[in-house]
Amino acid sequence: MALLVETKDATALSDGEIAEMADLSAHGPAGFDVGYLSKQRDEWVLVTKCYDGNKLRGWSFFTLERIGGTPCLIIGVASVEANSKSELILKHVLGDQYRRSVLAFPDEDVLVGTRMMDSKAFAAFQGLIDIVPRPTHKPTGEERAWGRRLAKRFGGEHRIDDRTFVLTGTGEIDGLLDFRGPKVEIDPDIAAQFDCLDVDRRDTLVTFGWATAEDLAAGKLGR
Repeated sequence: MALLVETKDATALSDGEIAEMADLSAHGPAGFDVGYLSKQRDEWVLVTKCYDGNKLRGWSFFTLERIGGTPCLIIGVASVEANSKSELILKHVLGDQYRRSVLAFPDEDVLVGTRMMDSKAFAAFQGLIDIVPRPTHKPTGEERAWGRRLAKRFGGEHRIDDRTFVLTGTGEIDGLLDFRGPKVEIDPDIAAQFDCLDVDRRDTLVTFGWATAEDLAAGKLGR
C-alpha cells in the first residue's frame, strides 16, 4: 500500500490526531504523550504526518524560519514507528519538508537542525553536507555558535556543551527526532558520539547539517 504524506498548520491538529500521534510513540524511549504533544501543537508552526493506508506511521513538528538571517528547517519533535518501512517513512516525511523548504527559501542553502537520542536518527541527515557533530571533526567557532543558537531555539541555551553538542536533559519529556529503524546501520564512530548521553536524564545531541540549494531544487533529498 502506498505511503501518503500531508503537511498542515500544527494548530489545525484535532485532539484525536494528537492522541493518534501519542499512541505511535508513547511506548518508545521518547515517551511523547498526549499532554506533551498538546503543548507542542502551539509551539511549532507545521506538522507532517505519514500514513500507510489509514494507519499513522510517522510524524514531525517543524518550522521553516530564519535564524540570524540564515534559512533553517528546524525539526522540533518527531517520531517514526520502528518497523520494516521505517527508513521509507522517514524519507517521505523529510521529503515533504524539503519540498516546502524550496518554496520558502528558493535558491538558498538551508540549515537543518534537530535533537537526537539514538544514533540511528543520523539516517535523517543522509544527503546533507557539513554535518555537526561528526567523528574526528573539531567544530569551528561558527559551528559551536550554531549549536548554542539551536539550543536556545529548543529552550535549553544554558544546558549545551558547545564542544560536544550534548544538551543536558532535565529528566522530563523533551523534543527530539525519535527514529530507531531496525534495518538502519550506523558507522560505529558516529554511534560513539552518543555513548556519553545520560538516557535517564534524557540528554540529547544537538545536530545540524546543510541542505544545498542545488540538491533542494533538484529534489535529491528525502528520496
